[in-house]
Amino acid sequence: MDVLIVGLFIVAVVAIVVAGIVTAVSRRGRAPAAAPPSSMPAAEAPSPARRRSDGLGARARALLTGGTPGGDEWNRLEDLLLKADVGPAAASRMVRDIRDRYEVGADPEDLLREEIVGLLGEDGALRLPSGRLGVVLVVGVNGAGKTTTIGKLAARLAREGRKVSVANTDTFRAAAAEQLDAWARRANVQLIAQQRGADPGAVAFDAVESARARDVDVLLVDTAGRLHTRTPLMDELQKVKRVLEKAAGTVDEVLLVLDATTGQNGIAQAEAFASAVDVTGVALAKLDGTAKGGIVLAVREGLGVPVKLVGTGERIDDLQAFDSRAFAERILGG
Repeated sequence: MDVLIVGLFIVAVVAIVVAGIVTAVSRRGRAPAAAPPSSMPAAEAPSPARRRSDGLGARARALLTGGTPGGDEWNRLEDLLLKADVGPAAASRMVRDIRDRYEVGADPEDLLREEIVGLLGEDGALRLPSGRLGVVLVVGVNGAGKTTTIGKLAARLAREGRKVSVANTDTFRAAAAEQLDAWARRANVQLIAQQRGADPGAVAFDAVESARARDVDVLLVDTAGRLHTRTPLMDELQKVKRVLEKAAGTVDEVLLVLDATTGQNGIAQAEAFASAVDVTGVALAKLDGTAKGGIVLAVREGLGVPVKLVGTGERIDDLQAFDSRAFAERILGG
């Protein structure tokens, strides 16, 4: 009896194995059946709501939706703005304005968007003349992205059909001329430079004369990156501007290059440069990766200086005219 049971068991196992083999072989010749539709979004294409779930706009909506916000909620909204580098004065004013306009059922993200766009004002365009040489003085601290911004701006203006020269008045830093020369070559524009140690004011004067002789439309003047707390260096910067004004008649733009990741130290930088050389606009560099660039709201609130250009990457064409609405979406979507 035991032998019979064992034999039946073996036969059953063999039958199951054979049936599996036959089924697998028969399926090889047929196209695979379509997978049933899934209610889950594809991992490679998350919805906008999922992409923005951690952004400033979504956090503000979660904080203020569901009733009438109290003092604690408004304080927490101000904290969110401060963490985005918006700055104390700008954050306080934005929260006050939103609180005054808030109604139950309103979308806090929409209110924030309106505040950001309203604070930034109209998109600032470069003021460049026609029929005479335009002069743009570019200033900023070391490492902000100043020379890179000049190279990108030179390429942008050249693509618009303008004849461009760039001048190097940073005559004491060993690599300054080499870096600017590399960008000038990439942009296919003329570089005006002198030997290391030359007087920056003399270089500026000669640059204007050279640009005029070559019928240049726009002269971009690079300056030594300097700490805004170093008075002698700021005095030298003022001298360069005075020389340019004397030689060219006027300086059309003084662009302050700010690093988008600089945080609240950018306010002190902007105040110092604005006091020294009357900054007319901000070029925000390195607005890529996780940088939000909220510092420009603080600068706009404190100094009234508009943002004119935004650098978003390392390529020579990664420089865009500032768009306040696109910038608001970046801050909110974070």
